[in-house]
Amino acid sequence: MAVQDQVSNNALLNSAFQALRLGSIKPMGWLRNQLEIQKNGLTGHLDAHWEDVGPNSGWLGGSGEGWERGPYYVDGLLPLAYLLEDQTLIEKANKWIEWTLASQKEDGSFGPALKTVNHEVAQQDWWQYFIMLKVLTQYQEVTQDERVIPFMTRYFHYMNNAVKDLPLKEWAQARGADLLLSIHWLYERTQDSVLLELAETIQGQMIDWGAIFRKFPYQRKQNEWDHRIHVVNVAMAVKAPAVIYRQTGRDEEREAVYQGITDLMRYHGQAHGMFSGDEWLSGTHPSQGVELCAVVEYMFSMENLVRILGDGLFGDILEKVGFNALPAAISPEWDSHQYDQQVNQVMCNAAKRPWVNSPDANRFGLEPNFGCCTANMHQGWPKLAASLWMGTHDGGIAAVSYAPCQLQTSVADDTDLSLTVQTEYPFREQIRMDVALSKAAAFPILLRIPGWCKRPEVRVNKQWQQLQVVNGFARIDRLWQDGDCIEMILPMDVELDERNNHAVNVQSGPLVYVLPLGEQWIRVRERERFHDWEVYPTSAWQYALVRDAAFERTEQAVSHQPYQTASAPVKLVTEGKILANWLMEQHSAGDPPLNPRPYPGEATRLELVPYGCARLRIGEFPVL
Repeated sequence: MAVQDQVSNNALLNSAFQALRLGSIKPMGWLRNQLEIQKNGLTGHLDAHWEDVGPNSGWLGGSGEGWERGPYYVDGLLPLAYLLEDQTLIEKANKWIEWTLASQKEDGSFGPALKTVNHEVAQQDWWQYFIMLKVLTQYQEVTQDERVIPFMTRYFHYMNNAVKDLPLKEWAQARGADLLLSIHWLYERTQDSVLLELAETIQGQMIDWGAIFRKFPYQRKQNEWDHRIHVVNVAMAVKAPAVIYRQTGRDEEREAVYQGITDLMRYHGQAHGMFSGDEWLSGTHPSQGVELCAVVEYMFSMENLVRILGDGLFGDILEKVGFNALPAAISPEWDSHQYDQQVNQVMCNAAKRPWVNSPDANRFGLEPNFGCCTANMHQGWPKLAASLWMGTHDGGIAAVSYAPCQLQTSVADDTDLSLTVQTEYPFREQIRMDVALSKAAAFPILLRIPGWCKRPEVRVNKQWQQLQVVNGFARIDRLWQDGDCIEMILPMDVELDERNNHAVNVQSGPLVYVLPLGEQWIRVRERERFHDWEVYPTSAWQYALVRDAAFERTEQAVSHQPYQTASAPVKLVTEGKILANWLMEQHSAGDPPLNPRPYPGEATRLELVPYGCARLRIGEFPVL
């Protein structure tokens, strides 16, 4: 059907791919280990140690915090629980679900009662419901609970009337795309025309992110508060034009996504794939901060962008951010986290930096600076795991990201497929996929070929495949048989990406490589379990790379927790010299010097590790 016909008939445009229901993908290997470590750390125990998501939460019927923190927490807890098939976590998550479903009133509204201030009821804030609705869509997919769709239908009918008199404001106005995702999800299951009416109303009340991204006005470090420059809002909003494109069919909305990402990285881009934001967009300096909330929300945006638009570019970004920035901001034991991380991070302590945030924003702890990241960080790994594969509209499957897993789904002619992905990617170049089918079936398998990979190799049953890559995906159409095997090699060449002052960052495949510093962790606040820490360097950091020096790749076994320096599964060995003119500025590493001056002497052997392995590091280097 033509785009114009679909829109005129009040239908949503089809997304390029279809999300597979939660539970279709079982993480394995190092990725499952990450989820287990997360379960044994903050995600599995936060409710017992942090009051805002404890038994007195407003989202459990108590008198405590009843805004975003409970929904944020469950938005990561629930997929983690079902991906691990962990009954204790499932019961913990389901308490929030049951209270929420039971809280619905006759008019369709739900959730904690609005607070009163000076005996007046607070004005309606819609934002927190957006998050819980996303939670409910995941819950319904994995459990098929028949209560959810009627519950959401009643709520959206209520909202369709109420939002006209109480329109979106502030956070909800900036984050309306997250609500549209749930509205679209429900419409695809019910074809209820009221939902499209509501979607149009919401679109009209949102910040016009498409207009912002088409002609991006925020080209410098920002110094005045505005929802349009708040880094988490922007990370969420990157998907907004694509979500709206499904309603309008206007190419300018789709194009705004690409232009927005291009300009965000041009004016605020960081080596790990994120744009800066120590609250507000903050430029390209490698000592500016990036908020953990923005990291996980940008990943969620990429997962939705690849689904809606079908472009492998978004899978490239998802992997770069997820395999680098996400683990770097969380301790290896998952018992503390940072609010803000830095690419050049030479100490983590309470000190005044040129950031909007408080001095403790880059400490590791339970609640540094502000508790939103404490609640929201949990969705990163689970949603990545749940998005590794998607379905195609012609009965096939598409690889979005490569990590060890087992996919179980139905393909063409209701054929049962089990696809086992054996790999240690992104730490290795090899990927093997074993196909198990209930019967032979013809369907496509789309393999994402990363943009950084110059010489991809794919074999099916030992036979080389000639690849034609379209929108970042190579399509293999064939009659698949039980026992077929796909083997991929994605060679990871070392590349130097030039930054400001002719500094460079080092990349190989989806991983960014950094110089790790020796770390001394000092406990500055003790709690029953989740303490606060400052981290100080025990080795020099002021190194420049020697131009044209070789990079030697060395490997060791991928351990249970690969994201720590001591067990880094891959290293790049090169040469560098320590500089006399690279100094600290405002408690952080200063600008990489434009004219680096090394101390006399021979070059030093430097071992670079993946970015996420080092909590103290240099990721942007001057070059000699």
